[in-house]
Amino acid sequence: MKPPVLIIPGLGNSGPQHWQSIWQARNPDFIRIEQADWDQPDFTDWLARLDAAIAAAAKPPVLVAHSLSCSLVAHWMARYERLVKAALLVAPADVDSDTHTPPETRCFRPMPLVGFSCPAIVVASSNDPYVDLPRAREFATAWGARFVEVGAHGHINTASNLGDWPLGWQLLEELCAG
Repeated sequence: MKPPVLIIPGLGNSGPQHWQSIWQARNPDFIRIEQADWDQPDFTDWLARLDAAIAAAAKPPVLVAHSLSCSLVAHWMARYERLVKAALLVAPADVDSDTHTPPETRCFRPMPLVGFSCPAIVVASSNDPYVDLPRAREFATAWGARFVEVGAHGHINTASNLGDWPLGWQLLEELCAG
């Protein structure tokens, strides 16, 4: 039996053409963490919803976070001790940077730079408007994660035209099997 997979979209949610949504549509057992407000995030509520989903999982889950939710996962790792099998952290938004992230993300400051208790992979693009590549690498190092740079793919979202994003799927399968 494969581990549960929790899809954790970032600010604004992930629309139907986003790789997270495509993966979930093809895998109905994947669970999306739903937030009360995708556009004006309430940090405490987002964190509680993530913790509740992890606690409800039948086995330690694999977390698949995008953008702002990479910082959410980092905050969760710094606060909780529940078991998580692995984490795939894609295009982490630099919530500490006023030039890279919008004001509604400030409640996720500061970015926790703590080691994760599970295997993790951070995936970053060389031209992501929400994080500089060296900063994304710094996150990976602090979290004890493998760093994968994918070239110029913007924010690794719908606008990047990745479809079902085979490389990301390969990384997810690696984490699930690990």
